[in-house]
Amino acid sequence: MNKYIRTSLAGLMTSTMITGAAFAAGTHPETGEALAEDQTFIYRLGDEHSSVDPQVVEDTYGAEITRDLFEGLMNQDEDGNLVPGVATGYTTNDTKDVYTFTLRDNAKWSNGDPVTAGDFVYAWKRAVDPELSSPYAWFMELMSIENAAEIIAGEKPIDELGVKAIDDHTLEVTLSAPLPYFPQMTTHSTTFPAPQKVIEEHGDAWTRPENIVSNGAYILTEHVPQERSVRERNEMYWDNENTILDKVVALIINDENVALTRYLAGELDRTEVPAGQFPRLSQEHPDEAISFPRLCNYYYTFNLTEDGPEAFKDPNVRQALSLAVDRAIITEKVMAGGQPQAYTFAPEATAGFTVPEVEMASMTQAERDELAKELLAGAGYGPDNPLSFEMVYNTNEDHKKVAVAVSQMWKQKLGVNVELANMEWKVFLEERGNQNFELARGAWCGDYNEASTFLDLLQSDSGYNDGKFSNARVDELLAQAKTADDPAPLYTEVERIIAQETPVIPIYHYAGVYMMDTDVGNWPINNVEQNWYSKNLYKLAD
Repeated sequence: MNKYIRTSLAGLMTSTMITGAAFAAGTHPETGEALAEDQTFIYRLGDEHSSVDPQVVEDTYGAEITRDLFEGLMNQDEDGNLVPGVATGYTTNDTKDVYTFTLRDNAKWSNGDPVTAGDFVYAWKRAVDPELSSPYAWFMELMSIENAAEIIAGEKPIDELGVKAIDDHTLEVTLSAPLPYFPQMTTHSTTFPAPQKVIEEHGDAWTRPENIVSNGAYILTEHVPQERSVRERNEMYWDNENTILDKVVALIINDENVALTRYLAGELDRTEVPAGQFPRLSQEHPDEAISFPRLCNYYYTFNLTEDGPEAFKDPNVRQALSLAVDRAIITEKVMAGGQPQAYTFAPEATAGFTVPEVEMASMTQAERDELAKELLAGAGYGPDNPLSFEMVYNTNEDHKKVAVAVSQMWKQKLGVNVELANMEWKVFLEERGNQNFELARGAWCGDYNEASTFLDLLQSDSGYNDGKFSNARVDELLAQAKTADDPAPLYTEVERIIAQETPVIPIYHYAGVYMMDTDVGNWPINNVEQNWYSKNLYKLAD
């Protein structure tokens, strides 16, 4: 584990199990801490989320909201361990290719209808339905659900998906091959149930506050695009008695510095720390500035399609650009929030993953720069023929700072001319997904805590392989890893191929760098996936 910064976290790690009686009394039943009368949590989103439809949402902001509105088979606790959700538990057969989940009999939709195994069957079939064209259909294929790949490709009918309701409270899933981390994948929003009657009645408008029916601890009561999203306690939720927060408000504030100003004015309970400001803020507000490891990476991806830049078809050009990035400057001077430098795609925070040794990581920056110059010159680029391309990122001041710093490094060291361009989030996702770019910012937060959640992005057919990198050996290794008793050596070889071929430029691995009000209780800093649930949080009295 990389060394990370953690300031005083009083009030952030206490237990969240509160009975209705204890909550009414206004004190925490275990610690005796006084609870605030107003149980409203207000936090900042950097941009409009993609959706709150479980089978459509594709971004972190949207997933955070969706995780409150809907509940899947399994949840995570504050340390990232699996805990019951709609399912009270599961069993598997000897060959571990059939999983049977038992659903609780008191789970309800917000309209009072029972949540049944059929709601999961409908949702999972919907996720692989080519007609919906879910941006996360590929995730269902990664789960190794029987016939998912063929259905997504249009080769088999939807009804042949390996999922069925044995009865209202028993869900059986058949896999095409054993997958030891399959249960962990059911915490992902794509696998959440969906209300068939509501979707069929309202179509694409079913997620509007006036139409939506959900089964999570909260219901969506207001959504003003590019402004705010409000969710409030769902009285029908099976564990409503133990839910403390009454309301959660997400305010869309594009500028992190504006968000910080509003936080310091008392308008927000949580916001991200702008790049470079953590050292100062941790001095001035030691009880509120926090940094901890995240299961996320930050990188740039090359467009390797036929229509991509000719220069990028040469791996030596790609490697030269990667070598010339001084990651220490990015992490220590630009970001300055405890982010570790990245020379591999998967972060060290990944469970069961040992960061392999790659040659670049052991070199000095001077050695990297010298090799970068040699490789670029060998590829035919220099003062008389400078390399030029466009680099795009989604609108955000931090992304701009990193892009400016990296482009200046390339200009000063290699004479490379980079044109920077930014795009609004949804446009950026669409353009990057359609390969309408030359070099693009990328970032990925793990959908589950296993190295494949990162490395599978570079599998040839991955839905999020935006640069369209294709390597037969990588595909073979990733396929073997899914059933291997010990996939670590396979992942090591994949990382070494990535380091050599350089389809992406890893820059750093994320840290959670927040300003967090000390009256926020139980924020899950030990959950590196940062799958947080508002039902587990509470507000302490001042």
